[in-house]
Amino acid sequence: MNDFRTVDETVDEDGTPAAPPSPPEVRFAVLGTVRVWRDGTELHAGPPQQQALLAVLLAGAGRAMPLSRLIGLLWSGTEPASATNVIRRYAGSLRRMIQPDLPRMAPGRWLVGGGGGYRIDVDEDSLDLLRFRALYARAREARDEGRTDRAVRLYVEALGLWRGPVAAGISAEVRAHPLFTQLDNERLTVAVEAADLALRHGGAGPVLGPLQTLADQHRLDEPLHSKLMLALSASGRQAEALDVFQRLRDRLRTELGVEPSAVLGEAQQQVLAEAARRSDRQPEQPLDQPLDQPLQRRHSSLLPRPAQLPAAPADFVGREAEVDSLLRQLTGGDRTPPASPTMIISAIGGMAGVGKTTLAIHLAHRVADRYRDGQLYVNLRGFDLNGSAMTPAEAIRGFLENLGVSPQQIPDGLDAQAALYRSFLADRRMLVLLDNARDAEQVRPLLPGSAGCLVLITSRNQLSSLVAAHGAHPLALDVMSTESARDSLVRRLGADRVDAEPEATETIISLCGRLPLALSVITARALMNPRLPLGAMAEQLLEAKGSLDAFEGADRSTDIRAVFGWSYHTLSDDTARLFRLLSLHPGATFDVRSAAALGGLTVRRTRPSLAELVRAHLVAEEAGGRHRLHDLLRAYGREAADSYDTADDRDAAHDRLFRHYVQTAHAALRLLDPAHLVTVPAGIGPPAAAGPTSVEAAVRWFQQERLTLTAVVRQAVQDGRPHDAWRLARLLDSMYERVGHWHDWADLQVTALAAAQQSGEPLGVAHAHAGLGRAHSLLRRYGSAEEHLSQALVLFEALGDRVGQAHCLRQLGWLMTRTERDVLAIEHTQRALDLYRAAGHPSAQADSLNALAWYQASLGAYDDAVVSAVRSLMLYRRMAAGGGSGHGNTWDTLAFAHHHLGNLRRAVRCYERAVRLLRAGGDRYNEAGSLSRLGDTLALAGAAEDARARWRQAVEILTPIDPDWAAEIQEKLSTTVNAA
Repeated sequence: MNDFRTVDETVDEDGTPAAPPSPPEVRFAVLGTVRVWRDGTELHAGPPQQQALLAVLLAGAGRAMPLSRLIGLLWSGTEPASATNVIRRYAGSLRRMIQPDLPRMAPGRWLVGGGGGYRIDVDEDSLDLLRFRALYARAREARDEGRTDRAVRLYVEALGLWRGPVAAGISAEVRAHPLFTQLDNERLTVAVEAADLALRHGGAGPVLGPLQTLADQHRLDEPLHSKLMLALSASGRQAEALDVFQRLRDRLRTELGVEPSAVLGEAQQQVLAEAARRSDRQPEQPLDQPLDQPLQRRHSSLLPRPAQLPAAPADFVGREAEVDSLLRQLTGGDRTPPASPTMIISAIGGMAGVGKTTLAIHLAHRVADRYRDGQLYVNLRGFDLNGSAMTPAEAIRGFLENLGVSPQQIPDGLDAQAALYRSFLADRRMLVLLDNARDAEQVRPLLPGSAGCLVLITSRNQLSSLVAAHGAHPLALDVMSTESARDSLVRRLGADRVDAEPEATETIISLCGRLPLALSVITARALMNPRLPLGAMAEQLLEAKGSLDAFEGADRSTDIRAVFGWSYHTLSDDTARLFRLLSLHPGATFDVRSAAALGGLTVRRTRPSLAELVRAHLVAEEAGGRHRLHDLLRAYGREAADSYDTADDRDAAHDRLFRHYVQTAHAALRLLDPAHLVTVPAGIGPPAAAGPTSVEAAVRWFQQERLTLTAVVRQAVQDGRPHDAWRLARLLDSMYERVGHWHDWADLQVTALAAAQQSGEPLGVAHAHAGLGRAHSLLRRYGSAEEHLSQALVLFEALGDRVGQAHCLRQLGWLMTRTERDVLAIEHTQRALDLYRAAGHPSAQADSLNALAWYQASLGAYDDAVVSAVRSLMLYRRMAAGGGSGHGNTWDTLAFAHHHLGNLRRAVRCYERAVRLLRAGGDRYNEAGSLSRLGDTLALAGAAEDARARWRQAVEILTPIDPDWAAEIQEKLSTTVNAA
């Protein structure tokens, strides 16, 4: 604050001279960006080379630096003739910056000349580097005295002074000098010592943060990464430790062409051994254990018990021998659970349409009550005609999300994801049904690693390697017996109708080859025509009888094509055409709107045809208005489409379907992004008029169609339409960012990047890099996120795309805060704000001002944060469409600043406004954050019961989204209840 006193105010009332004003408090920082404060106000250190001079003097930590050395450091042998004068001018500027009242040519208090050079007069209270060294010395002293807890605390406190690489932000040439690299090495030495001490005494949690930060900055340092792996493992996070190993191994191979060293390999073996030990432990751990314990233990009581089994088949008949055989395997023959839990794997194999899935689901429901921890189910689509079989990683991520793991907790790489999945199932009794597997390789990563679980697998192939390596019990499912097939007809059609025509019944069973799928199609036709004699149906089937290409080697009387064709030819023309076109759909399931798009029909005209297909058992109806085609029926539909529809007709259907998903995604985006922060690529067309009409509907649509949308993008690439593929992927960015599934988002952007490169479109390449950068940021892959965002920024600059540049800078600003580069975060965000202004983008300006306010508040500049937040709100008020989540988030930022300024009433009002806006916008994640912080403010204001109510609301929202955060808030609830 400026001193506005007059001369008269420098004497006391009695006329005696007033005491001289105390000198200003000056502090310096070099452990990160170079910073200076005078009386708590941060000063700007001047132009880049002046900042570099200050960094050199601070790195010297009070030692005098001769001019010759300063010149060598700043110019590296390319100094101008005026170098000495330049340094003296910079030194003078720095003196006046620190002491603005210093007379010209007067010696300074802090920047001291003499001996042909300069030094900074500092101690551990005024320079973070000296404070770091003092704390390090005290930590070693405490370690040597055997005071381990104090030593670890001092080590961590010392490392906490670092906000990034030493002198971050000055030129790379200057930072490459040993003066700075030695300081970075000091930090590494302290971190490794701290980790060794913590690991020896079983308390690795406190050192995890510093180790992770350093590992992100030293991406190829194997000893450092080995310590990080061991610390993660000691904290119960073996999956993350293995993920660290895999990522470093990939970088070593890619960037250096070498394999991991022995030190890293030894760390991996220790992690694997610890994982095995933990898997063998039976007792459950209490929920109130420390936060560095395994996340699956911390949150198990907060999470719903998964119950993913499809509905039990209504008319299951026959298969008694197979069911009895499987039950004996599960129960040891006495129909009671085995005394000592062992993992049981049953592999049910057999030809398509033989009833493998029906049997597995029936059996799973029979024994589900014995697996108290729930059931997991996945259709692996191993024989999908579009070639889009589910990968093991996709299946595991789906399981982990249903077990309550938030996307940012899921590690990279199949091995690490599988390890985390096995950790979650350790000591649990869980039933896992893996349906429609392609081969053993697809299944193996999905097998639990410990006893107590049941795994049911269905596949058309023999999974012999599972039998040999994992002790799976194989069951080769044959066609039904004649008696069971007859019982099936009796169950559906009634005994009177079946008994009245025994010869026709036998003919039908024979022509259906005793296949349950074929019999269900015949039964459906008979039910729809109750007056049609079975004899007439048998004659029609005999006339339709042909060959069976899809069942080479099977009994030739098993003529599935004849059965399907007979039912297909009874359909109305419109319904038959729709059935053929539905076989072209790339997704596993579809709704009525996508069916209408394929057929080029209205929804009203499509519904009766879908109902006709369901009644004929040619299409299965599922929950939520979804429909599914059996693989064999899809294959038959494809054959029929090839026969009846021209290539142009099929291409037109593909185009209509693609346009449907693009326009619906556009409509959903407009709801989720009312401020138009996302730039829609040219050529997309208008949003669908019949698309989602609310934020909730848009989110629900995306969650239902997410896997199908991915399949549509890939199909566009396969069909030679990369131009379309990256555009659809671009429309989905905001949905992934809001809903989650960030690993899948990253995978989709890899596809989009390849598509844009294939089509030779720099704009698409830029958007894909930007999408990858955001996805990797949320997955905490900060190094690769910065690389992708930087590449996108260069491309947008070359294209002259101001908004694209600003979006990248805005995201880079967010990334800087995650890597402790707060000043850079403000600089990037300010640049983004300037570009948004130049582009005339008010909503993005408002969003950037809110980000700026949050970063200012994070640095403790709460008054500045209030000013920036209010400016943001003024812009939002001028926008007719409002600001969506951004508007609510700005009220949250303003509340946060008022809270820290002590304006608790105002903070509460602002938080309540934020919660209302975020709830209305469907932004549940940020709503929970505002509720949590509102609870904190209410608790500080003495309204304990109101605070607990807000925290409970936040826990309810976060439990399925981010259980780690939910557990932290739950601890606040427990603490306040105990205190009460």
